[in-house]
Amino acid sequence: MSATTRENVSARRERLLGDRPGSFAVARFVRVTPQKSRRVGDLVRGRSVEEALAILQFAPQAVAENFYKLVDSAASNAEVTEGLDRSSLVITTVQVDEGPTMKRWRPRAKGAANRILKRSSHLTVVVEPVANTAKGGN
Repeated sequence: MSATTRENVSARRERLLGDRPGSFAVARFVRVTPQKSRRVGDLVRGRSVEEALAILQFAPQAVAENFYKLVDSAASNAEVTEGLDRSSLVITTVQVDEGPTMKRWRPRAKGAANRILKRSSHLTVVVEPVANTAKGGN
């Protein structure tokens, strides 16, 4: 489906891609801190989908598995909804936003308590064809 025949455009798609060809995938409430997630996101930003999947498959960080699924999903979305070739896709945008933080308490000596912050992340991956990124994409 091309951008000209697209009728119902979500606000998220409009914000991420506009009328450019491509696709995206979002994972929300991932139980990894945003700081750790950004390290892995920086590894794959700007790389081709196949290269990014190879990197993520062997990355030691726990969140690499989440990013692997996300990149694969974004590429599949581009294939199915936009009819794009998977081998021509490049990861143009990786966003890692802070999700809600759960507050927990840990007992300490003399009746005191320390607060434990269990952070979460919202991950977004955008893929676009190579030809489109050369013409002035993100």
